[in-house]
This record gives sequence, C-alpha cells and structure tokens, in this order.
Amino acid sequence: MTIDWLLVVASLAIGIVVGLTGMGGGALMTPVLVLLFGVPPLTAVSSDLVAAAVMKPVGSFVHLRRGTVNLELVKWLCVGSIPSAFAGVLILRWIGHGQSIQSAIQVALGVALLIAAAGLVVRAYQRLVERARVRDGRAAPLPQGRPEVTVRKLPTIVVGIVGGVVVGMTSVGSGSLIIIALMALYPTLKASQLVGTDLLQAVPLVASAALAHILFGDFKLALTVSLLIGAVPGAWIGARLSSRAPGGIIRRALAFVLLASAVKLLGVSTVWTGVILLVVLLVAPVVWMVVRRRHGFPATARRRDRDRRPEGAAPAGAR
Repeated sequence: MTIDWLLVVASLAIGIVVGLTGMGGGALMTPVLVLLFGVPPLTAVSSDLVAAAVMKPVGSFVHLRRGTVNLELVKWLCVGSIPSAFAGVLILRWIGHGQSIQSAIQVALGVALLIAAAGLVVRAYQRLVERARVRDGRAAPLPQGRPEVTVRKLPTIVVGIVGGVVVGMTSVGSGSLIIIALMALYPTLKASQLVGTDLLQAVPLVASAALAHILFGDFKLALTVSLLIGAVPGAWIGARLSSRAPGGIIRRALAFVLLASAVKLLGVSTVWTGVILLVVLLVAPVVWMVVRRRHGFPATARRRDRDRRPEGAAPAGAR
C-alpha cells in the first residue's frame, strides 16, 4: 500500500479547517480530491465517506458525554437518513457506469457545494440577527440550560431522507446541509446542541453510506489511509485553535472556496469562473457591510470599541 504524502498534507490542512469551523469534511475533501488530485468522482466520494466513518465518532461522543445532544432528534433523523444514505449509492449504480456516473456525481457534488456555501451565508445572517435582537432587548440572552424542544417527527424524517441521499451520492451534507435544516426546524436549540445532535446523527448516516460504497462504490484503501493520516491530527489541531481563531473570517473564506469548487465542478469555463469569483469578491463585502449597518452594528474596530465602553468612560490614552 502506497501512501500519498502530498495528499496527507492536503488532508491535514482540511482537517484543521474542519476543526476550526465545524464544517463537514466532505464539502472540502471531495472537491480537492477531484479538482487537484485528479481522483475520479466516485472514488473520491467512496474513499472520503469511509474516512469520515472513522473520524465522525470522536467528536460526537465528546458531545454525547457533555449532554449537548438531543437524542430524540437523532432517532428520527436516523429513521430517514440511514436507509436513504444506502439508497443514494444504489441510485448511483442505477444511473449508470463509467463516465456517465462520474459526470452525474460531479454535477450533484457541484449543486451540493452551492447549497453548502449558501447555507454558510444564511447561518452568518441568522447569527447577526440574533445578536441584534439580544443587544436591543427584543430577545432574552440564550438560556444556560437545555431548551425545551418539541420534536416534529415527519419534517425531521424528511430532512434525514434528503440529507441521506445527498450524502450517499456526494459525501457532502452530513455536517453542512443537515445542520442548516435543523436550525430552520428548531430555532430554539442552542448552538452546542445543534452541533452535537448533527455530529451524532452523522455517525450511523455516514457509516451506512460508507458500507454501501465499500460494497457497490469504488473504495480505495490507500487513498482512505492517506486521508486519515492527515485529517485526524488536523481536526484535533483545529479544535484546539478554534477558541482563538477569527471564525467569521474563516467562514467567509470557506464559503468562497466552496463557491469556486462548485462552479468548476458544474463545468463553468475558467474565464467565467474568474469573472464570477471576482464579482463575488468585490460585491460581497460591501453587501455584508450594508447588512451589518442596517442591524446597527458598526463597521470599524474603533466604533466597536466606542460602543462597548460604559457611558462616561474615557477612551484609551485620554487619561
């Protein structure tokens, strides 16, 4: 078995990003394998899912031990996601073989990455709105205990079904798409419970998809081992750094990378890809600044410092 050390370095970097942001590794690792390392899409999805099945239990069991998991939600998500993840692989087999199936996976992956990038933007906007409501007294601070949540069984099962099919076909969704759906269905859940619940439900979901890819996909042991050698310590390092890193900047860069990967996977030419990314790079910061100001947040660090000072306090250096 030959280890690809360049891939180990790449997976180490991706593992750090995953640890920092909580973003699912499939949304990053699979396009890197396809676009940078020339791995066929089906092989990339199969090997990435098997690697994820090894890594997922670590973080989820930490959340389970800390009590930041809603087990009722996990149960109903798994009712939908476990069989549908396995079925997603069978759908790929049904679509066809050879180049047709590779093209189908590439398109599905591009669409999933677009949704994931949009989801990051939605999550950032929701956090901004919630901060504004708490600051203005229109919402109480987040409770310290576990919030009471009434589980909506049918919508939760549907989320599991859709997420399972997407994960089975593309390896994307267990950590980026499902958590966004949970935020929409259960807005009273604390952030820690959202992450913990999503991580735990992803364990059987990814295991089901990984088993199906081992049986019917194009799983490569050497490729998977290379991913694990880099990604496992990378995720640990990222988790250790997460409390100090500027998470907002990382998430914005991540959304940009996901958009770039999605556009290329969908077959857009290099010229038009550059045009799209340049427009986003120039327009997005201006739009976000306008949105922040509409919600009453200052645009500069100096204004933030001024707004945070107690009334009557002198500015730094004035005494």
